[in-house]
Amino acid sequence: MRTQTTTSAVTDADLFLTLTVAGQACGVPVLVVRDVLGPQVITRIPLAPPEVAGSLNLRGRIVTAVDLRRRLGLPPRPAEVQPMSIVVEMAGELYSMLADQVGEVVPLRQEDSAANPPTLDAVWREVSQGVHRRDGQLLIVLDVERVLAIGGGR
Repeated sequence: MRTQTTTSAVTDADLFLTLTVAGQACGVPVLVVRDVLGPQVITRIPLAPPEVAGSLNLRGRIVTAVDLRRRLGLPPRPAEVQPMSIVVEMAGELYSMLADQVGEVVPLRQEDSAANPPTLDAVWREVSQGVHRRDGQLLIVLDVERVLAIGGGR
């Protein structure tokens, strides 16, 4: 008698880059990540919304840098913490999301995700696709498009 076994193959759509913002573990789909950079020189943009930290130069391309702490209504980053840049592509444009730390690429299966808990802050709910329990802590999966929707648009 033959038995069928099902294997759960991990696809690129199931892979997420982990990052930390003010001690909170987050994840973004690797399919939108174009680069991960250490501390960069960021030039302030006059009259830009407060969430926009400025712009940086990535191999000749100007990239808008969004500070995740400001975007999520968190306290400013301590001076001794140099932000990491997660460069993402959205609608053909490059953006840098500034996080406190960048972790590893991990598989997160859609069927293992949970809806946002009712206690999650409204700003976080607005940009979250859901949550995962990982290593005893809550990992919030960020919707990159919603994170970059500042002031009603990108």
